[in-house]
This record gives sequence, structure tokens and C-alpha cells, in this order.
Amino acid sequence: MTVVPLRSRRSRTSPRRRAPEIIEAAARVFAQQGFHGATTQDIADVLGIRQASLYYYFPSKEGALELVCLQGVAGYFEVAKAIASAPGTAAEKLSRLIKSHLAPLTDRSDFVRVFLNERQHLPSESRRRIGKWSRGVERVFEDVVKEGVRRGEFRADLDTRLAVLAILGMANAAANWYRHEEVAIERISGEFARLVVDGVKKRRKPRSRGRRVPRPGR
Repeated sequence: MTVVPLRSRRSRTSPRRRAPEIIEAAARVFAQQGFHGATTQDIADVLGIRQASLYYYFPSKEGALELVCLQGVAGYFEVAKAIASAPGTAAEKLSRLIKSHLAPLTDRSDFVRVFLNERQHLPSESRRRIGKWSRGVERVFEDVVKEGVRRGEFRADLDTRLAVLAILGMANAAANWYRHEEVAIERISGEFARLVVDGVKKRRKPRSRGRRVPRPGR
């Protein structure tokens, strides 16, 4: 697969200022070709620089993958914590959590895809560093779902852990098929939020109409 080069920039740009461009190129290559299918030469080609120049920014292809994965998960935990601690019902918070979880697909889709699909190729120590952020997000979702059960908003028989895994599984899967030119992410996140919240809400008992007393002789 041919990866489109990034728009060239002046070579006088300082290394520190060019770091985001380097990581963006790595994210694009890993997202399109996969970690094993990509090489550092592919990343250099996107940037129009020598392969050796990349090692100023990361020591290896695995190092580049870790930086991309960190960008892929960056901000998720902080935003989720802010939503969970804000005023509102558990249903409102859960809806906002789902929408915020999908929002980065509009401007950081390559980073998100790499985090979701390629982080298993990281060395074990790197996976642990990255994994703590995704586990933190899971805990925030689960705390909100438990809050809803405790307040009587959500079904008492809800398995909160399974519910959270299902919610995140559905939201994360969108990264692999979402295309911004086909449908707006706001529409997708709105539909997902309604589907989830309607599914976990406590069901109202139907009003009993009372039993009809049969008339004599019938």
C-alpha cells in the first residue's frame, strides 16, 4: 500500500518542533501497513528524509510504536474523569463518556487505530505502561455504570463489568470502519449512546389494570 507523503517542510525546522510531524508520519504508516508490515524506511519516505534521521526521535521501530500508542490514548483518561466527576445523572454521564470516547476519530484516527490494533506488538514493559491508561478508562466507565445501578437509574441485575466491556468493545470497533466522509461521528456517537443507555436503564413496571371479575352465569 502506498502511503501518501506529508507536506514537505523546511529542513531548518528544529528537531523539537518537528517531533509531532515525525510521530504523525509513524502513526499513518503503522495504521495503513500494520506494525510488522511497516519499516522505518517507510516512515522516512513519508517525511522525505533519511532513515538515519529518525533515530534522533526514537531508538527503534518499537520506540516509535510506543510514542504513537501514547498519543492514541492521550487525553482519554483525563476527559473521562472530568465527565464522571461533573454534575448530572449516571445516564447523562454515560452518554457523554461514549461520545467523548469516539470524538478523537475525527482528528486522531491513525493514532487511535494503532493503539487499538498494534499495541500488542510492544515489548512487555511498554505494554504495561500503555495499558494502565486503558485500564483507567475502563474503571471510569464502570464507576459510572455502578453509580447508575446504585441510584436506581440502571437495572439492578446489570453485570457492570460485562456491560463496560461491551460498551468499549462497540465503541473501539468503530475505529476500524469509520470514514468521516460517509457519516458524521456525532451521528454515530449519538446512536451508540442511545442504544447503550436505553439498554441499561431500569425498566418501568407496567401498570396493572386489575383483574376483571367474571359475572355470574358466565
